[in-house]
Amino acid sequence: MLEGEKNHIKQAKRGNKEAFGLLYDHYLPKIYRFVLLKVSSRAEAEDLTHEVFLSAWQNIHNYKDRGHPFSSWLYQIAKNSVIDFYRTSKKNLQVESVSEEFVKIDALHPESLNTDLEIEKLKRLIGLLKPDYQDVLIMKFIEDLSAEEIAANLDKSEGAVRLIQHRALKELKSLYYGDPNNNGTLTHEA
Repeated sequence: MLEGEKNHIKQAKRGNKEAFGLLYDHYLPKIYRFVLLKVSSRAEAEDLTHEVFLSAWQNIHNYKDRGHPFSSWLYQIAKNSVIDFYRTSKKNLQVESVSEEFVKIDALHPESLNTDLEIEKLKRLIGLLKPDYQDVLIMKFIEDLSAEEIAANLDKSEGAVRLIQHRALKELKSLYYGDPNNNGTLTHEA
């Protein structure tokens, strides 16, 4: 959470561009990374992230603090933008093209080829999961959000988030140890 965030939100709701700029600067990397992992193309992720923040700026006056972090509102806009993107484009999800620099997965031994291959395999397999599974895994293990924060972001109970996380990890494990011929693409319709 950004220091003085509530004050910045209040000022942004009054039309203060600088206050919104501080929110933008703080949340841009997280929202961009979230979107990039969902669409896997840098250009598309940049466009969608721009749309997320444009929508947030245009609708900041409608934002109401309901006890959830401001990021919940931004993640919801991002999630809806990704859904709309797939609904209108019906493109294939190509997770293997995501650059490692945008993913907060720290390899213990970056010089190790095996580690690099494992990271690539995991990124590809996450892209094969259902959108809810992807959202929870990305928010939990890449964005390092708590179950409470994820629940707020996805408008679900903490129990539902834990169940989704459990099922997602189980399916990811099954994919990881399962079909080695899986090519990492999935016709993705939201």
